[in-house]
Amino acid sequence: MRSKKVSESDTIMTHRGLPQDANPAGNIHGGTILKHIDLAGAVAAMRHARGNTVVTASIDRMEFKAAVRVGELMVLKSSVNMVSNTSMEVGVRVEAENLLTGEIRHAASAYLTFVAMDENRKPTKVPELELETDDHHRRHREAMMRREMRREERRREKLSQEGRSQVGNQGVKELY
Repeated sequence: MRSKKVSESDTIMTHRGLPQDANPAGNIHGGTILKHIDLAGAVAAMRHARGNTVVTASIDRMEFKAAVRVGELMVLKSSVNMVSNTSMEVGVRVEAENLLTGEIRHAASAYLTFVAMDENRKPTKVPELELETDDHHRRHREAMMRREMRREERRREKLSQEGRSQVGNQGVKELY
């Protein structure tokens, strides 16, 4: 399996916010934006995995930064930041473009983890990722830090569920 360059899976998608996508104030529902983020992320992950389907495993740091109004164009830019054996982190940036004035605002960002699945719906290996630019290297480093934080959070949750930790002013203390 040959490795793939980040640029081979970069994706740009658009969606124009219409009244059925909006709340009474004229803002596009966050759930509608999230749906399109998931779709744009999945397309980048599928482009990287080629030949395999992908499923969303998690969404990290979903941040809504500015409203998207009815009539504006959402421009969703997705890029694979990091791959492991069967999973990929994809970053998605949403920009809102006022089609009348040309104004562009950063509306939302999220990091999603996708797992590649084979024809039997079992996780399957994905190609390694070739980082091409300084920005790709930075995104990869940040993705590795987020991955480690997710692992640590799962470890703390497991300890808590087992009744082996307590949370105090000093943070989590393991009880053995």
